[in-house]
Amino acid sequence: MATPAARFQIRILLALLVALAACLATAPGAMAQKRSCKGAGAEAGQVSQRKLALATVCLLNKQRRAHGMRPLRMSRRLALAARGHSAEMAQAKYFSHNSRSGASFLDRIRRAGYLRRAQRWSVGENIAWGTGHLSTPRSIVRAWMQSPGHRANILQRSFRHIGIGLSLGAPVHVAGRAAATYTTDFGTRG
Repeated sequence: MATPAARFQIRILLALLVALAACLATAPGAMAQKRSCKGAGAEAGQVSQRKLALATVCLLNKQRRAHGMRPLRMSRRLALAARGHSAEMAQAKYFSHNSRSGASFLDRIRRAGYLRRAQRWSVGENIAWGTGHLSTPRSIVRAWMQSPGHRANILQRSFRHIGIGLSLGAPVHVAGRAAATYTTDFGTRG
């Protein structure tokens, strides 16, 4: 028979085991919430364009998860359409969903092959640019989330795919300042 001191130690040990089990059960969710998007605070030119794009997708998917939505998957074809548009805007110094030739984002997405053989589809586009600390993925996503139209694209339940295009430089002249121009193309197809 255990002594009162031994029974007390067993109760303490059991309480600790229950607490540890509870922590382990919630750890994956808690860790996912705390996980940061690597490169989210990087300014244009501090890391590669690929890292800025991946951080942007990560932040957008965090927003979607926070609203009970599944994450967007990267689409090579949507990224092709988005990258070309960001590069053109930064080089030709204009800012619009329509290209200089008059092509719409739907035209670009179609040309990239995303809609090939699709019977049903839906697409959307967000664009942005910033200099210095306003060129970070975190700043761009924050601005989009504060804009009703951009927010609606990010939180559109039907969208399943995303393509991010980033170009160093701005669609306007910014003397000596690091800048980035972003295009995000969203889509779903069936």
